[in-house]
Amino acid sequence: MGGIAGNQTLTLVIRGLAVGQIGQSNAQRLLMKELAVGLLNGLLWSVVVAVVTATWFDDVQLGVIIAAAMLINLIAAALAGATIPLILRRYGIDPALAGGVILTTVTDVVGFISFLGLATLLLL
Repeated sequence: MGGIAGNQTLTLVIRGLAVGQIGQSNAQRLLMKELAVGLLNGLLWSVVVAVVTATWFDDVQLGVIIAAAMLINLIAAALAGATIPLILRRYGIDPALAGGVILTTVTDVVGFISFLGLATLLLL
């Protein structure tokens, strides 16, 4: 889910950069909005997935771990999707070419580390 959410943000930011709607003056405001969307999206879906997981596996603790990992991943995806194109553009790299690969790496790494790290901390 983090990859999908991050790619949507990435696409909107790249388009905004291409048509001149995003610049230094409004980049911080855009980042705050995307973080808020990531937080709301993460809260909503983490609750849904936590309930399904806890019911399916009859384990509330596992549901909480998956919910927390999903929330962390969706917030990281929103942050990465908004900042990666801005950083790439600053270094003269086309964000449309390199952004997706970097975003996928970020969301995968954050997803695995948050889920496995929380599971290790809370289940051992």
